[in-house]
Amino acid sequence: QVQLVESGGGLVQAGGSLRLSCAASGRAFSNYAMGWFRQAPGKEREFVAAISYSGGNRYYADSVKGRFTISRDNAKNTIYLQMNSLKPEDTAVYYCAASGSLYGLASTSTSGYDYWGQGTQVTVSS
Repeated sequence: QVQLVESGGGLVQAGGSLRLSCAASGRAFSNYAMGWFRQAPGKEREFVAAISYSGGNRYYADSVKGRFTISRDNAKNTIYLQMNSLKPEDTAVYYCAASGSLYGLASTSTSGYDYWGQGTQVTVSS
């Protein structure tokens, strides 16, 4: 069974930075695409960023492009989301997700992921 544990959320002022981490266990981490999603109160869960199993391909939502960076360290079974120039509209619970398809493509849809973490709260004050 795959387990994903996020950390690094918190309260930050607008313009500040945070780095989220997601530690994975339970299978060969380096063979699967991973992603970050977020969900604000009263809204649907939305795509933030995704990374291929090798790390060679990365995808971002238009709303975070140029501000957020997704990366992975396969030796540590961990992915990261570096978030810079944070805005109040970035406030949400951020979820780490793992694909269930061996060597599959990194998806921008929630349907492309089979495993989810419990989420970490990010709050950006104005």
